[in-house]
Amino acid sequence: MVPESPFGPMGSPEELTAFDALQPRLASVMAAGHRDGSWAHTSVVVPSLSVDQHELAKVEGASFYEERLLFTLIRLAHPEARMVYVTSQAIHSETLEYYLQHVPGVPIGRARSRLLMLSLGDASPKPLAEKILARPRLIRRIRDWVGPTDCAYLTVYNSTALERRLAVELGVPLNSVDPKLLWIGSKTGSRRVFEEAGVALAPGEEGLHTQEEVASAVDRILVADPGLRRVVVKLNDSFAGEGNGVLHVPTDLPGSGTRRKAMIGRALRKLQWPGEGGTSDVFFSKLKEMGGIAEAWIEAAEVQSPSVQMRILPDRSVEVISTHDQVLGGATGQVYLGCRFPASAEYSRPILDDARKIAEVLRNYGVVGRFGIDFLTTREPGSYWKSHAIEINLRMGGTTPPYMALEFLTGGRFDAEEGVYRAQDG
Repeated sequence: MVPESPFGPMGSPEELTAFDALQPRLASVMAAGHRDGSWAHTSVVVPSLSVDQHELAKVEGASFYEERLLFTLIRLAHPEARMVYVTSQAIHSETLEYYLQHVPGVPIGRARSRLLMLSLGDASPKPLAEKILARPRLIRRIRDWVGPTDCAYLTVYNSTALERRLAVELGVPLNSVDPKLLWIGSKTGSRRVFEEAGVALAPGEEGLHTQEEVASAVDRILVADPGLRRVVVKLNDSFAGEGNGVLHVPTDLPGSGTRRKAMIGRALRKLQWPGEGGTSDVFFSKLKEMGGIAEAWIEAAEVQSPSVQMRILPDRSVEVISTHDQVLGGATGQVYLGCRFPASAEYSRPILDDARKIAEVLRNYGVVGRFGIDFLTTREPGSYWKSHAIEINLRMGGTTPPYMALEFLTGGRFDAEEGVYRAQDG
C-alpha cells in the first residue's frame, strides 16, 4: 500500500503527468555521462523483481536475485559518481567487498565513501519497489542522499507501475521502459510485434484468457498442421520457462466433431509442466488474470535457442549488446539454466537481422532501455538454419549482470558483425 502522496493514488493523472515531465531528463543525464566520464551524478539502484510472485517462487535462489545488479558498483570508478543501492535484506559485507575490490583504479575506502547501502530487513514476498513505497521516511533519506535530482537517475531490474511511482516519488527519471509499453514484453505483445516486424514466428494464437479459448486455438493450430504432436501454452507474464505448459496431442484425435473438442479439453487438464508444482487449475486461473498464447511446438533434427540482447538509448539509437545460446532444461526443456556466449556463428547473423527489425518496431513505439529477444533455430540434415522469434523480454535478463561485469572490467565490446567479444587491445 502506498501512503498518501501529493501525486495521488497509484496511476493517477498527477503521477503520470509528473512521470512524463521527468523522463525527458534521462536523455540529458545520459548524454552528459557519455561526454564527460568525471561528470558528477548519482544513480539509485533498486533491483526490484516486480513480477508475479507466485511464478517467481518457482525460481530457485530468487531471494538472492537483488544481488545481481551489484555489477553497477563498477560505476563508482568515475571519481564523481555516487550511488544508492537498496535491498530487501542486508548484503553480506564480504560479498560487497568482493565487488568493490574490482572497481578499477579506486581504493575500496574511496568507493565505499560514495556508496549508500540501504537494507529494509524485510524478507516478505513482495517486490522491493512496493516495500520502499510503503516507507516515506526511507524515500526522504534517499532523496537527501541524492541531492540535486537533475543529475540522477533510477536503475531497476524491470519496470512496472511500481517503479514508475518510485521514480516520481524520488523525483528522478527512470532508466527503463515506460510501464505503459509493458504489453510489448508479454507473450501476446511479442507475437504482435513480430508480425509487425515481418519476422518468422511459431504458428499459434495470442490474446487467450480462458480454457475454452485455448482449446479452440489448439484445434485451429492442429487443423493447420495435422502432424503436430505437441502444442505449448504460455502465460503472458511468466519467465524462465516456468509458466509454460506442454500439451501432448492425443494420437487417436478424430478429424472433427464433439469428441475431438472433448479430447483436446481433457489434454489441457494434463499439461506437462517444466518443474514441480504446476497444476492446470492454477495455470488457467493465472491465464484468466493475465492472458496467454498457444503455439505449435517446433521440432527438427537440430534445435537451438539463441537470444539477442539490445538497448534503445534515450536518443533513439539502437545498440546490439550481445548474443548467446540458451542452455535449457527441466521436464519440458524450457527452463533457463544458463547460456553459452556468444551465440553460434552458424546462425548469429540471421537472428541479428531479425532482431534489428524487431528493435525498429520497438523504437517506433517509444521503447527505451534494455531488452532481449529469444529465438528458436532449427535445421534438418543438409539444410540451412531457420529461425523463429519466440518472445521479447522487456527488461534486464539473466545474462545482463555477468556480461556488464565483463564489459566494465575489460573495457571491451561485443562485435556484432563478427559475433565475438573484443577487449580494448582488439
